Amino acid sequence: MSHIVKKLDSNEIEQLIQRLQVDTQNLPTGMRARAKYEGVTISIYNSQKVMFQGKNAETLWHKLIGHSESKSLVKSISKKKQATSTHRIRYNAHSCIGSDEAGSGDYFGPLTVCACYVSAQHVPILKELGVDDSKRLTDKKIVALAEQLVTFLPHSLLVLDNPKYNERKQLGWSQVKMKAVLHNECIKNVLKKVDATEVDYIVIDQFAKQEIYEHYALGAIPERQKTQFETKGESKSLAIAAASIISRYAFVKHMDQLSKCYRIEILKGASHKVDVTAAKVIEKYGLEVLDGMSKSHFSNRNKALALVNSKR
Repeated sequence: MSHIVKKLDSNEIEQLIQRLQVDTQNLPTGMRARAKYEGVTISIYNSQKVMFQGKNAETLWHKLIGHSESKSLVKSISKKKQATSTHRIRYNAHSCIGSDEAGSGDYFGPLTVCACYVSAQHVPILKELGVDDSKRLTDKKIVALAEQLVTFLPHSLLVLDNPKYNERKQLGWSQVKMKAVLHNECIKNVLKKVDATEVDYIVIDQFAKQEIYEHYALGAIPERQKTQFETKGESKSLAIAAASIISRYAFVKHMDQLSKCYRIEILKGASHKVDVTAAKVIEKYGLEVLDGMSKSHFSNRNKALALVNSKR
């Protein structure tokens, strides 16, 4: 499937909307309108970016927009294996599945893991959208990007909520084991959604050495010969960067829901401010509620209890 993304000016967008029968209801956050035209899905975003998706995306783009082919984001990228002079793999020249997680260092909230397939043809689109490591993006930007990415990138997102997380800790699971199992399952899920022969590499943002990952993964490593582990992988692979954004998006949305539900700003991270927040939760709702929304093995739990007891 061909994809084209381009930023248009306000007049071009208005002209496009007038030519199409657009849907403006029940759209993802950040999307202004969507239409199906001659077998191509056209998504118009509030950022003034427009995406054409479909077999004849490029042809329809020129028909409706009239831009020259030189401005098109559809690029022919060689599938031939390429490497730098230091033999580091240039993942963005290939079609890859990347995986990453969010929430592992946060006391509150779940552990979220995502695997995402980014074809070589997707790469220029992701660059145009501004995909980057989620750690360097604001929550607002993450939400806006993720809600675009999930509309066209094959992916799998798994969320290990706090009760299940704490249950596994009590069974003796380390966080590394939890992540290995979730990463492996996400990758398997994505491979079911794509043609595995088209996948050049599977790139995992490294949180453990390969032998440790394989020991904990609870099952065979799919396409093991294609699997790579990369530290700071989000800066080396747009597939990992996209997975990072989607996993972080799920974590952010869950945290927002916690804040709304308990009417307390639930903070990210594991700082002293988080201890204070946890103490407020204990005082207002009790320790059982706190354990149901947090990772109970973190030291923040005891620090919060100490803060509560110091007031008595």
